[in-house]
Formats: sequence, structure tokens, C-alpha cells
Amino acid sequence: MIHKKEAVTSETSHEILMLGYLCIKGVESLPEKVSILDRFGLTDSDISTICNCVAQSVPNARQKLKKRSRNE
Repeated sequence: MIHKKEAVTSETSHEILMLGYLCIKGVESLPEKVSILDRFGLTDSDISTICNCVAQSVPNARQKLKKRSRNE
């Protein structure tokens, strides 16, 4: 009996990823997009997929948000 291996994919469903994409559709800046998507509890990898950016950009965007909030 041959067992097929399933492809390794993100644990986040396609519906959640699509919902995240729709929530940030009109938003221009990456830090604002990350701020919105953080409310869904998504991983950095999922957020980078939705925003079409590299994974390291997500923590960098969070840092920009922190710096902005300190300066205000």
C-alpha cells in the first residue's frame, strides 16, 4: 500500500487569507496593513503573503509603527 504525502502548506485557510486581503485592499502603507492584519492573529508568513512582501518586512513595519507612536 502506497501512502501519498500531502503538500506542506500554511495552516491558515484560504478564506482567512482572502478576508485579510480584502480588509487591506484600500490601505497604502505596509505598517498600516500589518496593524490591521495583526488583529486576525496571523503569522508573519501569512501577513507577508497577503501583502506580497518578504517576511522580514513585517517585523520592520511593526517597528515603524512603534517609532511613530513614540513620536506622537
